[in-house]
Amino acid sequence: MDMLMAWRNIRRNPRRTILTISAIAFACVLLIFMLSLQIGTYEVMIDTSVKTRTGHIQILKQGYHIDHKIRQVINTPSDLAGTLAQTPHITALSFRCNAFALLSSSRRTSGGFITGIDPETEIKISSVPRAIRKGRYLNPTDTNAAVVGSLLAKNLKIDIGDELVILGSAMDGSIAATVLKVAGIFSSGMDQYDRSAIQIPLSHFQETFAMQGTIHEMIITCDSLWHVGQIKSAISEILSQPDTQPGLVCMSWDELTPGLIQSIQMDLGGGLIFYAILLVMVAFSIMNTFVMAVFERTKEFGTLLAIGAGPWRLSRALILESGFLTLCGIIIGILAGCTLTLWLAHTGIPMGEAEGMMRQYGIPALLRPELNLITALSGPAAVFLITILTAFYPALKVHGIKPVEAMRDA
Repeated sequence: MDMLMAWRNIRRNPRRTILTISAIAFACVLLIFMLSLQIGTYEVMIDTSVKTRTGHIQILKQGYHIDHKIRQVINTPSDLAGTLAQTPHITALSFRCNAFALLSSSRRTSGGFITGIDPETEIKISSVPRAIRKGRYLNPTDTNAAVVGSLLAKNLKIDIGDELVILGSAMDGSIAATVLKVAGIFSSGMDQYDRSAIQIPLSHFQETFAMQGTIHEMIITCDSLWHVGQIKSAISEILSQPDTQPGLVCMSWDELTPGLIQSIQMDLGGGLIFYAILLVMVAFSIMNTFVMAVFERTKEFGTLLAIGAGPWRLSRALILESGFLTLCGIIIGILAGCTLTLWLAHTGIPMGEAEGMMRQYGIPALLRPELNLITALSGPAAVFLITILTAFYPALKVHGIKPVEAMRDA
């Protein structure tokens, strides 16, 4: 009986009912789309950072990620790699050496960050081999070849086949100098990296900088971001064993890129404030609907109370009305929001004039929302909770109605 009365009251004022359902549906659509867009953007930023520079996990000498001193090395990387090969969820592993040096072309000179890589394993963990815009990537047979970031190549005014002189400090304190031939130019999508990065074969780097078979970083990729913590714990146990070189640490991508995490947290905080404002607006819309319903039906409620209906029964009927309206709005909102998000995930959202700024954070020209169970249901769940809680205020006002006064005043 209460459900029938609630349904009848919903149909009593179709215009108000449609407006209330529309407000709830619009809030759900906006929440689903915005949450999906945020998650999709964060995944792109993390994926770009991981595949360009850090990997999911790195093993390095303690303190190396802060000052990048050339003498902070891993002495026997092959032995450690053999042990790590037995660890579950690790998909690829590669060695890297790094150094700052002076780069000179025939026309200009600039500072740069040189990375020695193994071409065979680097292609499994990095996006740089697939970001070559001109020329080719490094081959295992290359010696003095190099691939250069697009902005660095533009600054040095070099092209494919040009020579590049490297001058730096070797690990033993001697002068590290070599002549490289540009084999390729890449554009990783991160301007800061493309402005200074140059990659050369690991063997040539070790020879030039007197590394004596040591490396600076062991880069590890996992089959999922969700397994990073588990793998890090397993690797930390291996590094704590007595037969392992002392002073080595295992760091995850979020520890290596604190600036990225802070920018994500700031953006998420701003988004949560916006969502809170939206939920408050929906809450006032629902409250207004039912407060007006109580005032318009004061005589009806007074009559029902006079013939024996309890105030809790009337409150229950109002809450059921709120539930019906909310469920209708949420169902429509979920269907519309998922449809819109899936369509935009397929077509992409062009960034327009903001593309240049977004490239600094590794965000591509087209943004694609990432729809999943969390983004599809968390927003509507919050809307449902806030609307039901809001409906309690007008529902409890029924308890203050006096039957005689209500029928007389009406």
